[in-house]
Amino acid sequence: MTESRNVLLVDDDASLCRLLGHWLTQEGYVVERCGSIAEAREAVRASLPDVIFLDVQLPDGSGMDLLPELHSAHPRVPIVMLTGDSEVERVVAAMQGGAYDFLPKPVTRTRVVTTARNAMDKAKTTLEVTSLQREVDTGGHPSILGQSPVMRTLFRQMDRVAMRDITVLVTGESGTGKELVARALHDGSTRSAGPFVAVNCASIAATLQESELFGHEKGAFTGAADRRQGRFEQANGGTLFLDEVGELSPSLQAALLRVLQERTLYRVGGNRQISVDVRVVAATHRDLRAMVSEGAFREDLYYRLAVVELAVPALRKRGDDIALLADAFVLTSAARHHCEVSGLSSAAVAILSGYEWPGNVRELQNAMERGVILAAGSVLDVQDLPPALIAVVEELPAPTLADSVESSTLQDLEKQAILDAIERCNGNLSEVTRLLGVPRSTLYRRLRAYGLK
Repeated sequence: MTESRNVLLVDDDASLCRLLGHWLTQEGYVVERCGSIAEAREAVRASLPDVIFLDVQLPDGSGMDLLPELHSAHPRVPIVMLTGDSEVERVVAAMQGGAYDFLPKPVTRTRVVTTARNAMDKAKTTLEVTSLQREVDTGGHPSILGQSPVMRTLFRQMDRVAMRDITVLVTGESGTGKELVARALHDGSTRSAGPFVAVNCASIAATLQESELFGHEKGAFTGAADRRQGRFEQANGGTLFLDEVGELSPSLQAALLRVLQERTLYRVGGNRQISVDVRVVAATHRDLRAMVSEGAFREDLYYRLAVVELAVPALRKRGDDIALLADAFVLTSAARHHCEVSGLSSAAVAILSGYEWPGNVRELQNAMERGVILAAGSVLDVQDLPPALIAVVEELPAPTLADSVESSTLQDLEKQAILDAIERCNGNLSEVTRLLGVPRSTLYRRLRAYGLK
């Protein structure tokens, strides 16, 4: 991804803005100019710059009043104050208010260009240090565990994208944690104080999608007893997460594209145009490029959503993260269910590491919760793992199995797990299938094979 180099000049002196803009443009910066506090607020809302040059005296107020507001909302963006007043008190006040630097007028080309470069370098360094500190403190990213190379790459991409107010498409298999990525982008953005609204597009009937996203007026259709805000309005000022966006109907795809382009909408049955300030993060487990080629998804909408595309890797590609996540899930499940389990045996970890995890992180989490409930001791062992998982790993070469389960056979362990489940469920086989996470037909086959039925 190309490094952003956007500068916002806030000064009502048009000739000075043209001069500064000329100098900075020649150095490769993209420059936007505005001449008032109101215009500055709107410019920052529309597209967050990398550096802001802010004049103290503006037609609609003082830049000194706008400074703490901008710094509080966007602490990572360096703000350079411009003024003809070189009084020490002004300098001190500006620095205390969060200014990165202070340039007295008249300014020189060397000072302006050097200040812009240094400010951008400082912001970049701060972001990198913050990212590294997160990895040290949490083993990955806030709310997302992971130390594997593929996850570290994803975390770096997330840190770069979070502060940019652009749409993002998160891709990956079901169960990989796409919503966690979307939430992390929201929490790391300038919209973190606003709402995070999640919508699973696959769970909404095609006939209700428009009402769900855009709202409706009273009497708009049968059953519309009251006016209702849609998800876009609910997310105003924050982030709207559209999960499984590939399931939207063709008519909704067109409507969504219009809202993304115009940032306005109409409720179903309404004639009043409503402005919305929402960042959209979409996610899908489907191949939207292929859907575009097949005519099942709008090409223009795809490119509008995928300004940046973040791919969340499957669990089987994350190496030692499997053991890291499993251990974390064991501890959280033990605390939730008031169990004494405090870790996993090396044999259980070996089994987990040899499994393909088609259900990804969600499947691992469910397996660990089940194991914690069934575990007889303080350590979750092989016999506490789901029989379906053991049955798959059972096909590994004999030496691997021997190393993993020592003198016990997998069949003995599976049989014991079934017996334990039957005892815990007082013989209720429906409860047993739920606890073990296997279909009833599979359970019956196992019962017959082990002479238990």
